[in-house]
Amino acid sequence: MRCSIRACVMLSSAEVAASPPARLRRRRHLSPDRLIFWLSVAWAVGLVVAALSAPWLPLKSPIDGDLTDMLAPPGKDYWLGADSLGRDILARCVFGAQVSLSVALGSVAVGLLFGGTLGVLAGYFGGTLDRLITGAMTVVLCFPALILAIAIVASLGPNLLTVTVAIGALFVPAFARIARANTLVFREREFVIAAEAIGARVGRILLREILPNLMPSLLSYALVMLGVAILAEAALGFLGLSVRPPTPSWGGMIAADRGSLVDAPHAVFAPALVLFVTVLAINVIGERARAFFDIKAQAL
Repeated sequence: MRCSIRACVMLSSAEVAASPPARLRRRRHLSPDRLIFWLSVAWAVGLVVAALSAPWLPLKSPIDGDLTDMLAPPGKDYWLGADSLGRDILARCVFGAQVSLSVALGSVAVGLLFGGTLGVLAGYFGGTLDRLITGAMTVVLCFPALILAIAIVASLGPNLLTVTVAIGALFVPAFARIARANTLVFREREFVIAAEAIGARVGRILLREILPNLMPSLLSYALVMLGVAILAEAALGFLGLSVRPPTPSWGGMIAADRGSLVDAPHAVFAPALVLFVTVLAINVIGERARAFFDIKAQAL
């Protein structure tokens, strides 16, 4: 009987000892941070899918409107309401996502490609090349970002390509600085010194040794810059320097109906809310990716 009681006591104590980690696991599983992260992922994936499949979705025309439904409030016919020309705001938000995502991905790709290349060359070779590239990036950073983007778009003409190039040019110095700083560190690491010792070519060292170690930090930063690019495109669209009407863009939608803010606030706040949630979701995902890559880098 004593053995059985002792066994029961040991079993119960083991269960008590094992229960806190189980509770902690459940808390981590249901933590607000994880919930916000997965909601952000769901929003981002849903927006991308909706933008890619917009022509085949059962939506109203984003260009043609019914003047009898001018500024119609949200309802069963118009889920997010109608704008000042009777066009469906939901359809225009979905088709406007094509413009915002295209500009964001394109501009970040431009900044990553050119800025990353310049930063790697400056960090690895140093000397005069480093001073020239660093000086050029400093000069670009001296210009106000929005003014520089407006100047580029106004000189080349407002369209999707010029907006992408203009915003991408703003990202080049930031990516160049990150790539240069990390290249300076990796240039002194053992695997680079060993590759130089065995006579490896410079191209192989840059592409096979340094670049793979740079990509985590560059890609995590690129995720955050997607949100900045979407905001920059919306700002240019608000100023009338993005895609030309009647092609929908979130910034252009806000600018077109800002005069109806008092009578029909949904016409302004609906695209503004979509813009806000999208940028917030991208920032949450980017912050989680940055933390993940930082932990991996510390473990190396």
